[in-house]
Amino acid sequence: KSVVAMPTQDAVDLSPPSFQQVHTLLLAIALRARSRQQRLATAESCTGGLVAALCTSLAGSSEWFECGLVTYSLLAKQQLLGIDAALLARFGSVSEPIVRDMALGVLQRSNATLAVAVTGIAGPAGGDVDRPVGTVWFAWAGRNPGGAAPEILQTLAHQFNGDREFIRQCAATTALQGLLQALS
Repeated sequence: KSVVAMPTQDAVDLSPPSFQQVHTLLLAIALRARSRQQRLATAESCTGGLVAALCTSLAGSSEWFECGLVTYSLLAKQQLLGIDAALLARFGSVSEPIVRDMALGVLQRSNATLAVAVTGIAGPAGGDVDRPVGTVWFAWAGRNPGGAAPEILQTLAHQFNGDREFIRQCAATTALQGLLQALS
């Protein structure tokens, strides 16, 4: 089932996640992924591989983490994830249709059973009226280990307030929280 949350008018103000909060979140993800025999993958743009780096910071992550693709450019999104150029031209890279295809694309190109995709504008430049700096789209997709076709589990958009690093940290934490929820 797909749940879509549109960007809110008010930006989300969050405290930067502490090391302990992120570590606890990662331990819970690892435990659930192993117990459910799930393999995770990431397709990242604005986070630049931060979600994958956090996952692989845990010893033993090779038991449940499959791969991470950093598709920062439009061409990389097309070549590595199979995103249609016409779709990129129509919606832009920071949009629900693109993040959905990113999540599905990494699942189709890997042995993972659960994926998260993240695309957004971390700033300080690059935003506009429709998509200001801090706009980040997320998608979580999954498939049964038997190889069924991947499906979108949830999409979500957030508007984060802060500098580039803060936005990236909040986006990575949100991606991890969604993975834990998908593993529930």
